[in-house]
Amino acid sequence: MLSRKQALKRTRPLFAGAVLAVPLALAPGAAATAAQQHGGWNDADCVPAPEHPRPVVLVHGTFGNAVDNWLGLAPYLADRGYCVHSFDYGELPGVPFFHGLGPMEESAAELADHVDEVLAASGAAEVDVVGHSQGGVLPRHYLKHDPEGAAKVNALVGIAPNTNGTTLSGLTRLLDLFPGAGDLLDEHTPALTQQVVGSEFMTELNADGYTVPGVTYTVIATRYDEVVTPYRSQFINEPGVTNVLLQDLCPLDISEHLAIGLVDRLAFHEVANALDPANAEPTTCRHFL
Repeated sequence: MLSRKQALKRTRPLFAGAVLAVPLALAPGAAATAAQQHGGWNDADCVPAPEHPRPVVLVHGTFGNAVDNWLGLAPYLADRGYCVHSFDYGELPGVPFFHGLGPMEESAAELADHVDEVLAASGAAEVDVVGHSQGGVLPRHYLKHDPEGAAKVNALVGIAPNTNGTTLSGLTRLLDLFPGAGDLLDEHTPALTQQVVGSEFMTELNADGYTVPGVTYTVIATRYDEVVTPYRSQFINEPGVTNVLLQDLCPLDISEHLAIGLVDRLAFHEVANALDPANAEPTTCRHFL
């Protein structure tokens, strides 16, 4: 059994890849377009193959965008024959590159519009949705409040989703110590305060259950998540939901909140299993390679 220090040494290339991805993610125009074209996603003419009949819609997290969150997972799925689509949501005026900050109700409506666009372009009857962080919980608002949402989505896979809100390792409790701080954040970046434990948004979203009939749910989490805390709060304890802790599959996996969505090939393999359960293969440490 390797020590955690040895495991970190072995997995350091994963984190290096994430760091190298940042300049591409933040570069506007040609660099971002080249990254998507090279990875084979966001092809409006992509027709789903019979073995993967549903397009995959990727929903980025807070401060993410349609490119940077998916430089790892999007090509991974495209290489396996999926039609993969990503989009920007929650954009604020004058804030480039960093999205997922606007009111989550409005962002859910943007997701609904994007799903409709993908279905119309592909001719498919349903999509599968994969989201990271906020992107793993936002679709649940869409599914709960859009009368047609559940009929358009086959599966929702949440990677480190903010299922029950987060304390950000207790940091958000500081808001109570500074009068007006919460109102200031809510005015300028409402999605942040909406994701805090006990917020009006999270309370309403989780009232009367977490799932809707007809949709398959999977949650993929890491015990080293430092953003959505405690990490077990990400799981959905309802019948039919598959909850995956990466360290149960491979103790060597030390991904935290960003790495699990950006570069973790164990998480990617579990996403593929969730999208195609009939051909799922056990995930082990060998999937790091």
